[in-house]
Amino acid sequence: MTFRSRVITATVAAAAIAVILACFASFVTTRNSLISSVDESLSGEALAFMNHDDVHIGAWLVLPNGQTGAPSSIPIDATVLAVAKGKSAQVFRTVAIGTHNYRELIVPIAANSLVTCANGTMCKIPTTSAELLITDIDGQVNELRSLVRTLMFVAIGGLLLALGLGLFLARTALRPLEDVTNEIETVAETSDLGYRLTEGENDELGRLRRVFNRLLSTVESSQTLQRQLVVDASHELRTPLTSLRTNAQVLSRAQELEPDDLRQLTDDMVTQVDELAALVTDLGELSRGERSEGVIESLRLDECLDECVGTARTYARIKEITIDVNVESSSVLGRRDRLERAISNLLTNAIKFTPHGGRIVVESHGGTIAVSDSGPGIAVADQPFIFDRFWRSASARALPGSGLGLSIVAQVVAELDGSVSVDRDPNLGGARFTIVLPISDDF
Repeated sequence: MTFRSRVITATVAAAAIAVILACFASFVTTRNSLISSVDESLSGEALAFMNHDDVHIGAWLVLPNGQTGAPSSIPIDATVLAVAKGKSAQVFRTVAIGTHNYRELIVPIAANSLVTCANGTMCKIPTTSAELLITDIDGQVNELRSLVRTLMFVAIGGLLLALGLGLFLARTALRPLEDVTNEIETVAETSDLGYRLTEGENDELGRLRRVFNRLLSTVESSQTLQRQLVVDASHELRTPLTSLRTNAQVLSRAQELEPDDLRQLTDDMVTQVDELAALVTDLGELSRGERSEGVIESLRLDECLDECVGTARTYARIKEITIDVNVESSSVLGRRDRLERAISNLLTNAIKFTPHGGRIVVESHGGTIAVSDSGPGIAVADQPFIFDRFWRSASARALPGSGLGLSIVAQVVAELDGSVSVDRDPNLGGARFTIVLPISDDF
């Protein structure tokens, strides 16, 4: 069932319920009013009968044995006999006799009551009895039947009117939604992510348009970043591949090279392959996007730092670099592999730029990580670009690396709803990177 059909069905159903309830209420009100009027008339005639006044409708005295004070063709059933025997109270009821409808009132009469006998004299009845009053209500029944026919026509007319209004309202109300759908279909067919819907008024459709425009902006931005990543990656891959190709061509004349030159050539090729492998690994990390797979859990930050520092010290010994650690116990929310990758990248970056025999300090408390080094630091002019993909300062272009390590740090920290910043350490004089992560309540 289409949305339009649902709107029409709901409109017609609501109107049908309202019309049916109104017709039913009208019928019940009219019926009760007519019956109440007849019952009041019967009650008045019963009072006149008891006072021995003239009665203008049919009235009979019914004895407990079923006999009537005057001949009558009115059926005497168990209900009448129960009242005559004193076993039931006053009864109003509607009965059908032949083809006619009557309203009856049966009133109990106590024993030894004076009643008017058939010959017109007053008689005392030693037993209980009943007064039976009856009046023809064919006129009222015909009025009710006429009312039912009228209400049926009204109900049918109301339903037809509701159907027409439902069609009109559905067409009118859904036209703006159809316009939005047509615009979205245009975007889907043309793949034009730069297209934006007219936001319109501040209503539900306006909100839908604004949300879709934000979605288009997000997808367009993501696509732009992906394209830029491919362009930058191809540029970065071109240099080591060209160098490898050149070295491979030279290696084809290995017999003409001196042993030292041949050893240097193979060492350069191994270094270039290592750079390519590191670049491919970093590209794999960046391809995860802002959200990676895995469950965010509570992690002991001090334990992650100890593990990363232990690995970094293995590489720091080559340059006789000292890594000092001042870590307090704390717990943060994150993914362990991603968090350790970000910390390792900061430590690797610090080792790369710290001179021989230099010093690195790692500090942590309350969800904050600070990695400082005694290297040359980062110029203030370069700090806004330090976390961009493939960006490398002029002083770092001669060093090995892909320019993606700090970009991965920024991506991991953003994924964990944290922040990362860089400045100059006042004590060591080099760069200081600071990561702030949300603290876990489980600690």
